Amino acid sequence: MKLFFRSYGSGPPLIILHGLYGISDNWVSVGQILASHYQVFIPDLRNHGQSPHSITHNYPAMADDLLEFIDDHAIQNPILLGHSMGGKVVMQYALDHGSIPEKIIIADISPRAYHLRETHLDVMNAMMYIDFDTVHTRKEVEELISGTIPDKRLQLFILKNLYRVHRDRFGWRLNLDALYANMDEITSQIQGIYPFSKPALFIKGGLSDYIPDIDMPLINSMFPKAKLKIIENAGHWLHADQPERFIELIYQFLQPGS
Repeated sequence: MKLFFRSYGSGPPLIILHGLYGISDNWVSVGQILASHYQVFIPDLRNHGQSPHSITHNYPAMADDLLEFIDDHAIQNPILLGHSMGGKVVMQYALDHGSIPEKIIIADISPRAYHLRETHLDVMNAMMYIDFDTVHTRKEVEELISGTIPDKRLQLFILKNLYRVHRDRFGWRLNLDALYANMDEITSQIQGIYPFSKPALFIKGGLSDYIPDIDMPLINSMFPKAKLKIIENAGHWLHADQPERFIELIYQFLQPGS
């Protein structure tokens, strides 16, 4: 699958993968900062943003998309950074193709299976509820979304997926039907035969519950060189909550010998 992507800077390659409901645009500000030292690639994952849609949405398939992306662009020994669902794609890829990544960075996600959260269902239902035959302005969509999703920040995050199909009609860039049908795959545990033997950094938001202490034995079994860092006063979207600290940890980890 040929993924849409954005690219910035020059230097050693660094690929950033967004999370569920995200798009490459969510990571442009971080990517442009990192582009002062790296050539940064930010793809839209399948069924997201401007990348193609598919009825298949699981981690082996998305890891294959990443393999194709790296091959197509002749990227050598990339650093891989993934947030949430994108972090699981990075983990799957690293376990499947351990010789290729130089290092990996996982933002606020564990390889384990997760229970389906009410927030995910609320988001899906709110987006699927919109009837674009009767809704004609961004403001109308925002008002309807706010009835189900009271968190203003989450509303704005979701509305990033809104686009004009043509002058008089809006639509969602997300393939909602495929994502809804594959939520069990999205929340499933990563599987691999061999551990990833190169450096791995897991960054946890101090206010997030996505990486509890009980997950560390599983993380260490799959990623024996894993380090865990915690960003205080940051939730699941830690790169948006504390961007300076997030980038500082990345630079520290990417120093030679780290």
